[in-house]
Amino acid sequence: MQSVKLDLAMVAGEVSGDLLAAVVLGGVRQRHPGWLAGGIGGEHMRRQGFEVWWPSDALAVRGYVEVLRHYRRIVGIRDALRHRLLAHPPGLFLGVDAPDFNLALERDLKSAGVPTVHLVCPSIWAWRPERVHTLKTSVDHVLCIFPFEPALLARHGIAATYVGHPLAPLIPMEPDQAAARRALGLQADGPVVALLPGSRASEIKYLGRTFFQAARLIVQARPTVQLVVPCVPSQRAAIERCAADAGLGTSLVLVDGQSHAALAACDVTLIASGTATLEAALFKRPMVIAYRMNWLSWEIMRRKQLQPWVGLPNILCEEHVVPELLQGRATPQALAAEVLAWLDAPERVLAVQARFQRLHETLIQDTVGLSLGVLERLMGRIPEGQPGQPGAAHG
Repeated sequence: MQSVKLDLAMVAGEVSGDLLAAVVLGGVRQRHPGWLAGGIGGEHMRRQGFEVWWPSDALAVRGYVEVLRHYRRIVGIRDALRHRLLAHPPGLFLGVDAPDFNLALERDLKSAGVPTVHLVCPSIWAWRPERVHTLKTSVDHVLCIFPFEPALLARHGIAATYVGHPLAPLIPMEPDQAAARRALGLQADGPVVALLPGSRASEIKYLGRTFFQAARLIVQARPTVQLVVPCVPSQRAAIERCAADAGLGTSLVLVDGQSHAALAACDVTLIASGTATLEAALFKRPMVIAYRMNWLSWEIMRRKQLQPWVGLPNILCEEHVVPELLQGRATPQALAAEVLAWLDAPERVLAVQARFQRLHETLIQDTVGLSLGVLERLMGRIPEGQPGQPGAAHG
């Protein structure tokens, strides 16, 4: 690890955080090519010149019981990072999602005089509303990716800016399905189903076998279906075992990464609940959302849930636009039936695509410019002629 002072320290947990952070870092490289940035990140951030001290997937744990199993290791990483950043305070700290990890770190850095910003507001509107008090003591500013969040935070005295979703401008309104199929080596004709069982080891453990058993049922019902599975490299071996156990053969195409290409290529996706569901909505793809976890984690989370929806597309649309099959309801038979229902209902597909297009339009903002304005103001480095962002919360 380097000992020089960073301009920008960052922590991005998991693949989704790595993607979001890389978008902001791309803007940093263009506007401030001399800035030094380092901390916890992934390959997308590394490609933007970010120095990765620990990989993002070191924090890729979800669920109370799962976190407890890895607690000492994760806390050890956070303690080491805290020590490093307090010894050599950066110009600013930007935490990207991963609130369980980032908020405690942000609180200590803020107390030491380091400006702190959090990208992706914790979903206090969905569950764990008490977290808003921790957020208030931990961060100077929140960069919100959903339009209703700044007003909610303002009621608690938290400065926030709606910056749009960083991926929204990068995903075309009309994805080129034919080009995506060619790029992935898929046949041009016939239905394609994308399987996205998640990027964490715990997700593959609880969902992998079920997803591929559902896929086998789908192929049995529709022999012309092609299956494409984008894999996080660290989970590819586990996914291959699940696919082999399900007896899937030539109808299955596994690719490293390329989740966006898979979503562009498919007609429908069977997908784990999480950030990827919003990406699927931006690609205008009908989906079946599923999730399973340790039963105790599920009971704790279920009791803290504030809304009737779990999937981000349904939360943002405020209705069950796409089916959600969670925990005991996520059986291979039920998942396969819902996927096949999409393939057999073109009018329903067109309706959900129109709804997702309207959602996409609301999520497009000048994300990089708005985010950098906040960072520059808090760092006292606003370029001449650029006013930066006001301190009050706004949408």
